[in-house]
Amino acid sequence: MNIEELYNDALNLLQELISIPSFSKEENKTADAIENFLQLKNTTTNRLLNNVWCTNKFFNKDKPTILLNSHHDTVKPNKQYTHNPFEPAIEDGKLFGLGSNDAGGCLVSLIATFIHFYHQQNLKYNLVLAATAEEEISGKDGIEKLLKEDSFSSATGFSNSLLGDGWCGIIGEPTLMNMAVAEKGLLVLDCTAHGKAGHAAREEGDNAIYKAVKDIEWFSNYKFDKISDLLGSNKMSVTIINAGSQHNVVPSECTFTVDIRVNELYTFDEVISIIQQNIQSEIAPRSLRLRSTNIELNHPLVKAGIDLERKYYGSPTTSDKALMPFPALKMGPGDSARSHSADEFIFVDEIKEGIELYIQLLNKVI
Repeated sequence: MNIEELYNDALNLLQELISIPSFSKEENKTADAIENFLQLKNTTTNRLLNNVWCTNKFFNKDKPTILLNSHHDTVKPNKQYTHNPFEPAIEDGKLFGLGSNDAGGCLVSLIATFIHFYHQQNLKYNLVLAATAEEEISGKDGIEKLLKEDSFSSATGFSNSLLGDGWCGIIGEPTLMNMAVAEKGLLVLDCTAHGKAGHAAREEGDNAIYKAVKDIEWFSNYKFDKISDLLGSNKMSVTIINAGSQHNVVPSECTFTVDIRVNELYTFDEVISIIQQNIQSEIAPRSLRLRSTNIELNHPLVKAGIDLERKYYGSPTTSDKALMPFPALKMGPGDSARSHSADEFIFVDEIKEGIELYIQLLNKVI
């Protein structure tokens, strides 16, 4: 198939996906659509929950493997939409619709790229395509579950215990087809300040809010020493606060949540240790899964992108890249600034360019 045919098929598939609600954990119908599309292209598909995956026709376990991955779940549309979020309308070269930019355009471009290489023999690398679920909520039934699945390991030779030796990946997220070679990790802390209840009219009790405020002020002002050339400094933001039951009761407890974006120079344990030394509140991390990641600039995928005059940078946002125990490059059509916005869109020309650049990138590698 030529680029124009691949592009037309990709655009039609994206319009179909936009028309189907696919909120995280509710992606079964878009998984069906992706599976049907791939089967019509004479590929052999596999399904694990709402994750659809397949290998190139001449897959050889003795060769290294490149994973082509993006997600088909979306967030829910916000109240500021003026377009129907499930109506894939094209206006002035823009395809509107929920998930069009994040990450539908990336997904269909990677699917088109996979189809382009599917029947080719004598590739230096295998290709594995994975359209996965639950990325928007960092869920455990998406790419993480797939990489741990025995049937996937058996078919592809992937071994999580070997830290993905011989594997690398291209993760489809909107980057204007530039290369996110590093990505901040995400650490979310639930914090609890403890006090003592009392009557607000008397000099009694120990106000938990006041204790929390002191800790929140520390989060606001503290600066980590180590600054990354790619990812900058760590960033901490208090995003939720809850306390009190009624106006005349001194609260005995105040809870607050902290969103922390961690560069590659700190482990989560180091960040937690620093925090524990400086605040009074109890802290409980929600997860330690979404670590910071980077791919070396001399990796074949990155070198190929540099040859194509693609810029590289460090990304402040977290993706499924964090769950992969092997080097991965985040790269795709669309613009991260449009993600989760009202009247989300992708330029249709960005999809065509995405397919062309993905194919050119892989041609330099495989």
